[in-house]
Amino acid sequence: MRRPVVVANWKMHKSVQDAERFLRRLLELAPQRPQVELVVCPSATALQAVGRVLAGTKIAWGAQSARPEPEGAFTGEVSLTQVIEHGVTHMICGHSERRALFGEDNRLIARKVEATLSAGLVPILCVGETLDQRRHGEAWSMVEEQLVVALHGVELEDPSRLVLAYEPVWAIGTGVAAQPDDAQDMAARLRRWLGERFGAGGGEVRIQYGGSVKPENARAFLGLADVDGALVGGASLDPDSFWKIAQGAVAGRQP
Repeated sequence: MRRPVVVANWKMHKSVQDAERFLRRLLELAPQRPQVELVVCPSATALQAVGRVLAGTKIAWGAQSARPEPEGAFTGEVSLTQVIEHGVTHMICGHSERRALFGEDNRLIARKVEATLSAGLVPILCVGETLDQRRHGEAWSMVEEQLVVALHGVELEDPSRLVLAYEPVWAIGTGVAAQPDDAQDMAARLRRWLGERFGAGGGEVRIQYGGSVKPENARAFLGLADVDGALVGGASLDPDSFWKIAQGAVAGRQP
């Protein structure tokens, strides 16, 4: 059975002290052997502190973004090589905000995925469509294009080395609510595509839902047949809320 994976994406929030307080509380809440895989992705400035607190625990930490080049003239950026120094095991690739606000296209995201895998890390590849694309019946074609480019040339011997996160961009800040049926429909399509692309192992790749997950709706989304966890934004800023979502992922798998 695929083990649920719940990821906290703090975005541009939390000082080092805030991060340390959050993690101390989360470690109080989470058992030594949680049934769900937990990953915390802070800002690059807090990676060292997060790694210091989480070292030796069952909670992993990752980067929100990094350039695929090992070094270079990229003022204001950090490289994958630099974040690896802080012990990260995961990196978010292709988040909708990186695409929309920073102009990251499918080709750059593909380079990030390739570099992340080559470095021995797990890419959390985000895919999703906008409201206009969904209204015009282009939802799957846009998601499929993102997949085809981002995973071109990828050989996947171990399904645990890749996580997909479906982000319905149309349901984030638009007033249009996503429903569990929407998430399951896209997750099922993603799973079929992964099976065709990677064979039997592709069917074991974990697929997250990433559309405004909260404690109140966690079980409804995370109990879906083809959804294996969540990429959590705003609700991940509070340790109690984040842990409740993680519990929802476990409860959703129970009869």
